[in-house]
Amino acid sequence: MLPLLGTLREKIDTMKQLYTVKNSKLHGKGLFAKCNIKAGTNIVEYVGEKITKAQSDRIAEIQLKKAQKNREEGQVYIFTLNDKYDINGNVSYNKARLMNHSCNPNCDTDIVDDKIWIRSFKDIKKGDELTYDYGFSFDPDDFRDHVCKCGSRKCVGFIVTENDWKKLKRFLMKLIKNCEKAT
Repeated sequence: MLPLLGTLREKIDTMKQLYTVKNSKLHGKGLFAKCNIKAGTNIVEYVGEKITKAQSDRIAEIQLKKAQKNREEGQVYIFTLNDKYDINGNVSYNKARLMNHSCNPNCDTDIVDDKIWIRSFKDIKKGDELTYDYGFSFDPDDFRDHVCKCGSRKCVGFIVTENDWKKLKRFLMKLIKNCEKAT
């Protein structure tokens, strides 16, 4: 864990020593370890505007339409904070929004005192890309919109939380069987 420092600026400066922004093989930009990082280290806070669930739905719908027109446009940077609020992280000062999804991540998220922290859950080597599981629930109507490009041996091909991998597999097996019947 990082030591408690006096000011928010000092905390941010200390955390910036942990990562750098670079081009990613996974997607666009990503965060990469500037040094070896021990398991359990808070790396970056996911920050942005605190919004209601209704605001979140409206913003997400607009952003998804933009992303459909321009594939270079990021999707949605909204992170669930609690049952009432989300964080709209689509702001330039939120470097955590650049972290990519992986089916074999080295980070996870932790919400403490209404703050979303991305932290390492295993030791990370200098130069490794920092990734986490985005936690998208499996939805048979839109999972195809979220193709995973992580390339890990564990990759399931879509950005679906590990908790729903069995649901995804059952659905895909059913699709395969239906295709086989049709031919």
